[in-house]
Amino acid sequence: MKKSLLFYIIYSVFITCTYAQSNEDNRLSKSIDSLVVEQIKPKEPGIAILIAKKGKIVYEKAFGSANLELNVPLQSDMIFEIGSVTKQFTGVAILQLVEQGKITLQDSVQKYIKDFPYKGHPITIENLLTHTSGIKDFMSIDHPGQNVLRWDFTPQQLIDHFKNAPLEFTPGSKYNYTNSGYVLLGRIIEIVSGESYYNYLLENVIQKAGLKNTFFASADTIIPKRVSSYTRDRGFYDNSDYFSISFGYGCGDLLSNVGDLFKWNTALINGNVIKKETLEKAFTPFKLSNGTYTSYGYGWFIDDVNGQKRIHHEGQISGFVTEEKYFPAEDIFVATMANIKSPEDTTEFSANRYKLYENISLLAVGQQLQKSVVVNSKVLDKYIGVYQLTTAKKRLITISKQGDHLVGELSGQGTAKLLFETDTKFSFEGLTNASCEFVNENGKTTKIIVLQGGQFVWQKIK
Repeated sequence: MKKSLLFYIIYSVFITCTYAQSNEDNRLSKSIDSLVVEQIKPKEPGIAILIAKKGKIVYEKAFGSANLELNVPLQSDMIFEIGSVTKQFTGVAILQLVEQGKITLQDSVQKYIKDFPYKGHPITIENLLTHTSGIKDFMSIDHPGQNVLRWDFTPQQLIDHFKNAPLEFTPGSKYNYTNSGYVLLGRIIEIVSGESYYNYLLENVIQKAGLKNTFFASADTIIPKRVSSYTRDRGFYDNSDYFSISFGYGCGDLLSNVGDLFKWNTALINGNVIKKETLEKAFTPFKLSNGTYTSYGYGWFIDDVNGQKRIHHEGQISGFVTEEKYFPAEDIFVATMANIKSPEDTTEFSANRYKLYENISLLAVGQQLQKSVVVNSKVLDKYIGVYQLTTAKKRLITISKQGDHLVGELSGQGTAKLLFETDTKFSFEGLTNASCEFVNENGKTTKIIVLQGGQFVWQKIK
């Protein structure tokens, strides 16, 4: 009798919990459906979404079109370019070599790439992984050729393009995101393993993680279910310009889908690709020489959203935007993949898309969507102007007024609405990992201070 009663109590609790969880997932599904269909129409570039909780997929859908010319509906298992999300695959390959004792994180670049110039300071593999090397991003260095983005470069040609540029800072002293570091890591993988970067990752990382829909991007390879990509300008959609994938070597040259990104995260968490203790280091923010921490580890950003720790990365390349986010305390994984990227779009289209990606993850972890307090119009007028990043003179933020609110444009990369927490503190709509504040001195606004993987000062110049 007692056993029967105990069984009934346990069974009832199980049914109640399962029912509650099912209701919660249904509410989440309806909320996301409502959010997405409001913004993405069936015959427009779309989005694939996957949400998993405690290792179980609770939401997987796609909206919009995979190909506008053929009117092909987007499906959640379709293949996208993932851009800089590739960096964590490269980072894991490097960490495998560390586990095997073939390299150490404190080895210098020159130990493996003999012709890389010594720049007065040791540059370590760890510096490359954490974007603290001081090496200039090769994408920001001018090239004399015409239509260079269409050219195919060898890894050595990419390295030759940036290797002689002076360091932007002493290695380990600052954080500055740079693709160059991961190009060097790709080359180091080849030199140490004796295999091509592609073969090493395929055999030791991709296949080891059990990924069946992750490939190296190639313009001439037939890949079933590959999605077309688009851009948008002045309200019209266009096919994305051709961009040589050779620029993505080590830093952005993979294709995948939301299902494989979830499998990838699961394989890592379970210790199937690298040891769990190694992954923990990869998920730990790097400590700079001055004792402060960045918000980047070994291929992942690490920060928090309203107190919830988040491990994540974004990839933007050739008309694609991929975002993957993992909330370890809640064991919630979110992947979104879109086949449109419009940095040149000066309407609110791009800002609204990024807001959508962020809101999906906020809903997934049960958080409220971004809100803003009302700030007096005269106070907003003081903030209007152009602000220049003190460490990169060509980087500008233009703050302007649209109706009753402010918008910011970062060097022509689209606009985003400013959401105020107080009269001076704000965030950009759709971007929850950057805390910003206007600084007023002697009655005038002089700068914006941004906390995002370090402190960045934007001085008002007009």
